[in-house]
Amino acid sequence: MKLYYSSGACSLAAHILLNETNLPHTLVKVDLKEKRTAENQDYKAINPRGAVPALEVTTGEVLTQNVAVLTYIGRQSDNTAFSPKEDSLEFFRLLEMLGFCEDVHSAIGGLFAPNLPEATRDLLTHLITRRLSQVEALLENSKNGYLLPIGFTQADALMAVILSWTTPLKIDLSAYPKATALRDKVFARPAAQKALKEEGLI
Repeated sequence: MKLYYSSGACSLAAHILLNETNLPHTLVKVDLKEKRTAENQDYKAINPRGAVPALEVTTGEVLTQNVAVLTYIGRQSDNTAFSPKEDSLEFFRLLEMLGFCEDVHSAIGGLFAPNLPEATRDLLTHLITRRLSQVEALLENSKNGYLLPIGFTQADALMAVILSWTTPLKIDLSAYPKATALRDKVFARPAAQKALKEEGLI
């Protein structure tokens, strides 16, 4: 497999999961502004939407979107938390939680847009508060500190990456101690530390 990523972007979740599973893979860095890879390929020829992650699963076959990419990686592993049976409630709960992560992604990630009108920023700030409160409420009811009863999953990796953006965006997480603890717990994992080093983030 070949993962197209941008340092610190949501593709970091797929990078963490690939390290967690020890599945063979290569990494290709993408300049999202220029839409060029480190090998000077036109990234839009790989993913026409120009976003990361993109995962080449076989030659010429590329998956995009976090829900698909993270689910696919999980299905290639023998980790039951990453790959619950397809007809099980746990599988659909995992998809549900990945979908919720994307809701949080849209809210927080929206603040990265340049030249945001103040009214738009205010709307996003209100939405971010609502989404972070929802994350905190989920974790308040968790017995293991993760988003799902099954333990650490793709959803935790993705949520941790999204929550890491609060630092450069100067979003105060002091009201969300459970969410902060989840972020810190995920990034303390060896697979996450390895991914951070490979992306030049530490």
